[in-house]
Amino acid sequence: MSEGITYAAAGVDTAAGDRAVELMKSAVARTHGPQVLGGVGGFAGLFDVSMLKAYDRPLLASSTDGVGTKVAIAQALDIHDTIGFDLVGMVVDDIVVCGAEPLVMTDYIATGKVVPERIADIVRGIAAACEVAGTALVGGETAEHPGLLGPHEYDVAGAAVGVVEAADLLGPEKVQTGDVVIALASSGLHSNGYSLVRAVINHAGWTLDRHVDEFGRTLGEELLEPTRVYASDCLALARDAGAQVHAYSHVTGGGLAANLARVLPKGLSASVDRASWTVPAVFDVVRGLGQVPWGDLENTLNLGVGMVAVVGADGADAALARLAALGVPAWTLGVVTEDDGATGEGIVRGAKGVDGGAVRLHGEYRA
Repeated sequence: MSEGITYAAAGVDTAAGDRAVELMKSAVARTHGPQVLGGVGGFAGLFDVSMLKAYDRPLLASSTDGVGTKVAIAQALDIHDTIGFDLVGMVVDDIVVCGAEPLVMTDYIATGKVVPERIADIVRGIAAACEVAGTALVGGETAEHPGLLGPHEYDVAGAAVGVVEAADLLGPEKVQTGDVVIALASSGLHSNGYSLVRAVINHAGWTLDRHVDEFGRTLGEELLEPTRVYASDCLALARDAGAQVHAYSHVTGGGLAANLARVLPKGLSASVDRASWTVPAVFDVVRGLGQVPWGDLENTLNLGVGMVAVVGADGADAALARLAALGVPAWTLGVVTEDDGATGEGIVRGAKGVDGGAVRLHGEYRA
């Protein structure tokens, strides 16, 4: 009589999953403060929110995201301990936009085959980024999907929950004419537009180990540069009364103009001077290799601006000084004015389902 089919024979190795947990436990534990109850391995993560009793009207903020096809670069290079920064940045920096402090995060990894060391590397990166953000990594899941994903393939996603006092909520309601628009520099491509970038690289026939003079390193190293995590810096800036922060915009899919328009009230317009910064080399290389039109580039990639702060006119100098002290490169992009209703090239009005304000891009990029 033939032996029956086992779970292991079907391609799922539960023992490997257990080994991965053991390898990642210490990194996850470093994100835990006294508010975290229990440890790794529970059915649910527990977080003591007794501090909410001190809030007049606490609002919970939540966000979920992944890192898109950037995982293909990590898999090709067999480097997995940085992709966690991309995941955490995509999630917690959406939460901080409204002024909320990201409290807890969970992750989900789907893979064709659990290789404990690889899974542990991914989670170590997530935990390290959570430390930077001041967020507790309280749980996660690793799912083995043989037959759906190849043995070396995986995808990652995550979710986070934060809290903000209702009176401190940031957003369109606080933005007014005369406000100053400040750019916070990105660390590179971050985690958006990699389908375009990969198509350009493939079309050019470039390999990831190619040294690129403009980058001063290999193409693969540049493409895998981790996303800058802004959460703790943005919270510090928002808590600085002198900076007069009214709104933040996280520049992700859709580019600068579309994301900035989401946090402006209808009837107001923000100017963005393209000549106010030098576009980092990676974006110009992608443009040149693929003959990508500037319009398509700025509607897809961050072009060097990863986060935007909209601050009061009297708070701009204080905001720039505070960001400099925090080690975040920043500069003035433009100002907020009344929307004159103009349409045409470089003008975005509302975006992603939000009937918001307008953004006018003017000038020429410096590359």
